[in-house]
Amino acid sequence: MALVSLATAAVPDGPPPASPLGLDDAADFVVTSGDYSSLAPAPRLYFAKEWIAVPREGVPVSGHATGVSAFDDVRAWSSSLAPGRKPDARPPLVWIGSPERVRGAKLAPDASSMVADGATRRFALAERLKLNRSWFDASSASFFASREVALRGAWRGDGTFEARVLWPEDWRLDARAPVAPLEAKDGDTASALRALVREDRGGARTPWSTRVLWERAGVARAWEGKPALIVMVNGAQGDDDEAWGGHYAIGTGRIGRGGDLADVLVDNFYSLDVVSEKGILAAPTPLDAYLADLNSGQAWYRPSAILVAVLADDDAVRRVQGAFDRVYAQFWRHQLPYGHSTMNCSGISVDTLAAAGWSLPAAPASLAARALAWVAMPAALVKERSLSQARIAYEYLTQDRSRLFPAVAFESAGASLLALAQAGGSAAASPLEQALARDLVAVAYVHVPQLPSSRAPGSWAVASPAEYQGKVPKDPEDVQRVPVPPRPFPGNLRDPDLLPPGRRPSDFPLAVWAVAAVVAASALAAWLIGRFR
Repeated sequence: MALVSLATAAVPDGPPPASPLGLDDAADFVVTSGDYSSLAPAPRLYFAKEWIAVPREGVPVSGHATGVSAFDDVRAWSSSLAPGRKPDARPPLVWIGSPERVRGAKLAPDASSMVADGATRRFALAERLKLNRSWFDASSASFFASREVALRGAWRGDGTFEARVLWPEDWRLDARAPVAPLEAKDGDTASALRALVREDRGGARTPWSTRVLWERAGVARAWEGKPALIVMVNGAQGDDDEAWGGHYAIGTGRIGRGGDLADVLVDNFYSLDVVSEKGILAAPTPLDAYLADLNSGQAWYRPSAILVAVLADDDAVRRVQGAFDRVYAQFWRHQLPYGHSTMNCSGISVDTLAAAGWSLPAAPASLAARALAWVAMPAALVKERSLSQARIAYEYLTQDRSRLFPAVAFESAGASLLALAQAGGSAAASPLEQALARDLVAVAYVHVPQLPSSRAPGSWAVASPAEYQGKVPKDPEDVQRVPVPPRPFPGNLRDPDLLPPGRRPSDFPLAVWAVAAVVAASALAAWLIGRFR
């Protein structure tokens, strides 16, 4: 086993980002494009035409181990940290998407110009992707004209600012919000969180708001500059029946001035093997870009819920981000494959946290669901005429739902955070869990509405296969889908140390059904031969 970094040569010179990236100072990074020669071939494949930030020459960079699985790599790294020692490496790259940033801008009602730093400038939107079904419209212009906006984008040669990200400056963590604990019946915090997220059909049109669920007694709310760990679930889209499951992400950073969360780094996982209709790339990215990029921003598609854990020290959040940094290196080079039914955004995030030492409460499939899965496999094979769909049908019904459904992963993490806050870490707790229990100052719930546009309002994310089936139209002709082109990983980019794929949960039932089919076919053939004789 060897340790390697994604950088293979000198980092190019360049300006720093316009603001901190998560926990780290902007001065630690250089803004460049993803095609610079010292970036490893695998990430360069995905980020060649994108603006990224990479650690400056001489700054410690997160690496990864070779010849091991992604999560074994994280477990070994986490175990190697000496007591009291904090990880000090930076993410190998951060997808910033835009080289420039403008704060405190005021857009004209028709979004044709803006006032920034006391001067009126021409304003334009970034290009709309062809597969993006909706776009900025009059309702969007009215929404942004009524408030100050932080922008990411680039200045054109004619003095026009072309915006890629529009972030409402009033979307902030409100430290004045009163404490309003969850009303958890019989101590069921997860169910109480589910009810909160689902209020008003997920709150697509409900304003941004903060609710403090817990805070440590006797500690003043001096949150500015404090480390923060965020857990986020994005809801269901209003025009894509394949997106009822929502999306899940973990983030790390610091609370900015006035409760600003825009610079928190979100660890976002999407399939690398298709070209997203939204232009999403799997990478750590700032929260404002994650939510409000005109094409890829989740807030343009659906409402979201965020749990913000405010901490007194950055030990826990550095452990979490360090774990995700290593997983990204393995993910880009395809040591860790993405799978919608086995290793999606929830599965990757939950397994990464577990490998780092934070084991979330599991939500195993029921016995009835497991029994149904055995029937669903041949039924899906007959109906869909696809072995892949038969496998997925079985796996959706049998997977731990905290790894499969973003909503359940969110509830599980929230229940664990509040339990650590209220009860503290046990003697058997890992160093990460002990750090969380020791350093938690407050846990706040933030509701994020859907940004106004021509897109239909979204809703909350489903939490079970049965709920999903209840949402998808019965008539296949009515199902809304967005076909996306494949992006296969070139064989010549596969590193020689990559381990072969592990066995899938559907392998055993598939083998059983195959044997049963052969036995049944043989019996039928014998019977037919006997009849003819």
